[in-house]
Amino acid sequence: LYLMAGNASAYGYIGLSTGAAHLIEAFGDAALRRTYMERIYSGEWTGTMALTEPQAGSSLADVKTRATPTAAGHYLLEGSKIFISGGDHDLTDNVVHLALARIAGAPAGVKGISLFVVPARRPTSDGGALVDNDVRVAGLVHKIGWRGLPSVILSLGEAGDCHGYLLGEPHQGLAAMFQMMNEARIMVGLNGVASAAVAYQEALAYARARPQGRPPLARDPAAPQIAILGHADVRRMLLRQKAIVEGGLGLLLRTARYADLAAHAVDNNERQRAGRLCDLLTPVAKSFPAEWGFEANALALQIHGGYGYSSEYLPEAWLREQKLNSIHEGTTGIHSIDLLGRKIGAEGGAALRDLHGEVSATLAQARAAGVAEAWCAALQGALDEVLALSQALVALRGDGERMIRHSAHFLQLFSIVVVTWSWIEQAALSQAALQRGDDPFYQGKLCAAQYWVATELPRVAALCALCRSEDDSYARIQDAWF
Repeated sequence: LYLMAGNASAYGYIGLSTGAAHLIEAFGDAALRRTYMERIYSGEWTGTMALTEPQAGSSLADVKTRATPTAAGHYLLEGSKIFISGGDHDLTDNVVHLALARIAGAPAGVKGISLFVVPARRPTSDGGALVDNDVRVAGLVHKIGWRGLPSVILSLGEAGDCHGYLLGEPHQGLAAMFQMMNEARIMVGLNGVASAAVAYQEALAYARARPQGRPPLARDPAAPQIAILGHADVRRMLLRQKAIVEGGLGLLLRTARYADLAAHAVDNNERQRAGRLCDLLTPVAKSFPAEWGFEANALALQIHGGYGYSSEYLPEAWLREQKLNSIHEGTTGIHSIDLLGRKIGAEGGAALRDLHGEVSATLAQARAAGVAEAWCAALQGALDEVLALSQALVALRGDGERMIRHSAHFLQLFSIVVVTWSWIEQAALSQAALQRGDDPFYQGKLCAAQYWVATELPRVAALCALCRSEDDSYARIQDAWF
């Protein structure tokens, strides 16, 4: 979190490289691990994921990059990739791309996608000097933020000499790639928290130091000004930032814990249960910090006033960088469809039942610690409402358009509930700590939990009603009507 907050672009090289090396570790043979994985893990080389193509965007079923097998065992790739973060730079001697492509004769759609290791420069057969691998930078994407992490357009095989090395089984590339994609989605969520957190800390410091105005009842114009932190609306904005940042961090830590348990828990049933919960929460962990975090960053800029709208102060840069988090690694719209269209009904709703059990355990802990019953009852009611809505929407699977019509609203309400869960847990821990003595840190936690329950949780009922409604305004609107 601190590395991301300090420089998200610099951390991007580390995160992408770690994900690429882990993918080779999971699916590569001994030669690929020795040649590429070890050098990426050591920092000698960096890695990327090369999925997106100009004509396909997020629709990976439309990937057209071709891979032709050779008698030597490698494949020759030909095609183009776009928005490849860290796809070319001078920091290391080599960049290793994990690229999706279609082997000649592969099935159409996602079932025909394979995964390849495609280095910018490949080692010679004797393991000596690196030689050019026919991977060209065809252009740069000029971004409004993340300036330290180049986003490039790559052309593969213009000279017919781009060697790719199959990673995993043929036509199973997308399934393998989801390992890196899901890791990256959690990383993007943490980026969102970090961008919001550093802006919050900057806004708090500014609010404490910036004198302006006087208390509402002060009538003497000669009285000294007070720091803007003394104004109620500034405290409102700061508290909202705090609630978003620390609630989002709790969500990310929980999701990461489930990811670890899914991979390393001793008990197989526990691994499966953690895996279901990780899959269920990943769309939220990626999207919530980006969407609510952008609002938090905007509040940081607002607290700085006119200075915030200038490049002389830092909040404007973090605001620009935050916006990308709702776009890369799947837009918020894509994750809303993933949550409602795939994750909610998977295995007959097993993940939702697991979630209900986890939240119920937290509520029992909170009640035992003395958390306000009104808060606990509000979360319980919202959870019950979401579970009932989920069953109703899954029952509409025969009408796919109707089922996902309000998927964006469903993601919003689901996010509010799981972040409320995080705040109730933090409130329980804070209540227990305060029994040992007063502490501003825990008092602040309780205040933020109170704020979240009072201002965000009531929105769930209205969003549930909208999802149940027959409103089809943006389903039926036609091109000419815009």
